[in-house]
Amino acid sequence: MKDKGAQHSVARGHLVASGPTASPSWNILKRCLLVGGMALVVMVVVAFFFTNLDGVLSVLFGSLLVMAFFGLSLLVGHLASKKMPSAVMGVFVMTYFVKVVGFAAVLFALGTPTWLNKPWFAAAAVVSVLLWQATEVVIFSKQRFLFFDEPAAVDPQDKNDAKDLPHGE
Repeated sequence: MKDKGAQHSVARGHLVASGPTASPSWNILKRCLLVGGMALVVMVVVAFFFTNLDGVLSVLFGSLLVMAFFGLSLLVGHLASKKMPSAVMGVFVMTYFVKVVGFAAVLFALGTPTWLNKPWFAAAAVVSVLLWQATEVVIFSKQRFLFFDEPAAVDPQDKNDAKDLPHGE
């Protein structure tokens, strides 16, 4: 007995090998913002029920500050990968330095506002950092990178290109 439904699942024509992920930093940034935004909404709702407006503002401030500084490096990495792909790692190192110094500068420059609820601010910042980092690791592990710049394989059935191949391939 022949499976008549299987004939439509066969790929027609040449199969193309999948290549590297087109924009890894952009993909990671989008997912991190999505997860961070959902967590922010949950934390704001929890803070609304258990504290006053100061707790909600503290959660917003802590989470958005973390998301802004962590998102900065991914955005700069994405833009650098378009202009100068060989310098991406150096750009990530520089943005890491800017994140650490900038985060500290913002906190020292603002001091402690009267409305800041320190436990809610700290909890929101820690939760945001942990979720952001976990999301980055998971999404990064699913990205595809091209390690070797090899020419595309030629289909042996293609008579025109087969003559150009050295013997043994």
